[in-house]
Amino acid sequence: MSKYVYLTSTPEALVASMLPPEGFGMYLSTGTKKRNKGQTIFFEVDLGKIESLIDMNSLNKRCVAKEDGSPKSSVYLSVYRTLEMIPLSALKSLYLTTDHGCVLELKRAAYDKSREQKNALHLYQELAPVTPLVASGLPPSTFLKKLTDGSTPISLPKLFFVELKLGELATNPLGGPREHLTYPNIGHLRDCLEILKGEY
Repeated sequence: MSKYVYLTSTPEALVASMLPPEGFGMYLSTGTKKRNKGQTIFFEVDLGKIESLIDMNSLNKRCVAKEDGSPKSSVYLSVYRTLEMIPLSALKSLYLTTDHGCVLELKRAAYDKSREQKNALHLYQELAPVTPLVASGLPPSTFLKKLTDGSTPISLPKLFFVELKLGELATNPLGGPREHLTYPNIGHLRDCLEILKGEY
């Protein structure tokens, strides 16, 4: 059976498995008995590009079929500073799973900075290695650079994050309608965005 390696974001870990991405996603979100439910996010990692970074002997000894011939679901390889150690070139597709085990593949693609919204506010959910929700006046590429280039007291070696939709709140925090925005405490979010708007 084939061996796969995945970088999960919750928790941040490097995991080997004999399950292909769809099977691994279902396993993560529903478990083996289909009793637990939880949304998950993970990357498939190119094993050939990280062999020198992990203990391959341990992986090959532990990631083997079970006695009944069924595939090994997961073997943890790393749980500390995992995102930091994986080269970006080793990341393949990103997978999102529902809490019922449906898996969506997002194929790797080049980032197009020209599509960034200018003169707008942004809301980011950081996913690894830290998890705050951040309102910012910086577009995604600038936000990432500022947090990872070491130029500020608060910096990270790498960051995995997603930009959340703000709709009209991105340009009109107090008066924009909140239609289709499901964020809790929308009043607090409006206040934070209005303060940011005054700073940019």
